Amino acid sequence: MHKMHNNSQSNNGPQTKGATIHSASRYDLHTGLIGLGVNRFNSRMIIEMAKIKPGDEVLDVGCGSGNLTLTAQKYVGPSGSAYGIDAALEMIEVARQKARRSRSPAVFEVGLIEKIPYSDANFDVVISRLVIHHLPEELRRRGFAEIFRVLKPGGNLFLVDFKPPTNPILARLASALVGHQMMMQSHVPGLPPLLTDSGFVDVVSGPTGSAFLAFVSGMKPEG
Repeated sequence: MHKMHNNSQSNNGPQTKGATIHSASRYDLHTGLIGLGVNRFNSRMIIEMAKIKPGDEVLDVGCGSGNLTLTAQKYVGPSGSAYGIDAALEMIEVARQKARRSRSPAVFEVGLIEKIPYSDANFDVVISRLVIHHLPEELRRRGFAEIFRVLKPGGNLFLVDFKPPTNPILARLASALVGHQMMMQSHVPGLPPLLTDSGFVDVVSGPTGSAFLAFVSGMKPEG
């Protein structure tokens, strides 16, 4: 599938008002502690909840060091493609190294959620994990509009972000691993109205198989 870039990049990566994580090694250490690695339970859970299937064209927005994208590529198989974008060049370099080591055809590029570097109606599914809490509301709205643009009619968005655990022990553990402020900035239940405003239909949110994460999803209307 031909994809057309619509933004340029500098050597330092694009500028964004959202928070950008540059330390890929620290990111992999922290995410590894909560099981977010390539083909680990959490990654497989998200891909399966997003109903990604062989032959799909998938975009992972805010892919970090590539773990979820690489898992998606395993599910879409040789007839599909998985792409990952992230604002941090350091993350993309690590993701590309992982793809080379595993001989995965997954593609990784520097890019922003508010200016996705692909043309209209390219993807069957857009996924995103632990990204939205980094963005102010204005950027969330712009990002959802961009995701809507690059989805094919009938395509789906499936994003996952932190859900503060109700269990006090789990809440303390989550805060120790990811930081109290970061955990509190995530408001997945408040995201459905933003998706609806962006044109998505069949918008739903709910729990996942993880005590730390919730999801929201929506579909771009057919036709």
